[in-house]
Amino acid sequence: MKNIGVLALQGAFKEHIDMIKSLGHNGIEIRKAEQLNHLDGMILPGGESTAMGKLLKDFGIKEVLKDKIKNGLPVWGTCAGMILLAKKLDGDEDAHLKVMDIEVRRNAYGTQLDSFATKETIEGVSEKEIPMVFIRAPYIVGMDEKVELLHKVDGNIVAVRQNNMIATSFHPELTDDATFHEYFINMIKEYK
Repeated sequence: MKNIGVLALQGAFKEHIDMIKSLGHNGIEIRKAEQLNHLDGMILPGGESTAMGKLLKDFGIKEVLKDKIKNGLPVWGTCAGMILLAKKLDGDEDAHLKVMDIEVRRNAYGTQLDSFATKETIEGVSEKEIPMVFIRAPYIVGMDEKVELLHKVDGNIVAVRQNNMIATSFHPELTDDATFHEYFINMIKEYK
């Protein structure tokens, strides 16, 4: 049984916790830096990336989390979580954790009204189609060759992996399909 933390300062953390528990693991709401000490993996959920970035700093979590990721803690960022992981943001805004060699465009698909869902097979993740929900989603506009492309939707990069880090533009936690959570848990096992 793995201890998987979910950043619980803002955003869709409860849905990730529920999905982790449904797979037989401990889902732990993370609100303090010291809670990062006994984790096997960490999820940065969807939400408002600017607010989450500020709260990471205000709660003293940012530098501790950054060090843990650099030292191999498996981490998965969904939507706003992808923005938090990126080394570079498209536009003027300063990046947050700056640990993943990607450049991300915030709200790339437009407003809340431009949100959409699709079903596709993600090679290396699933053999069947999985539902993907995009809500004011970012996508990746640039990436280093060290980053592995997992998936594109309509020509836009929406899922990548780099060593112990995964980033997705979409929200698997808002569906009843646990495939991507299982993929992340398997990645955690690889790193332990």
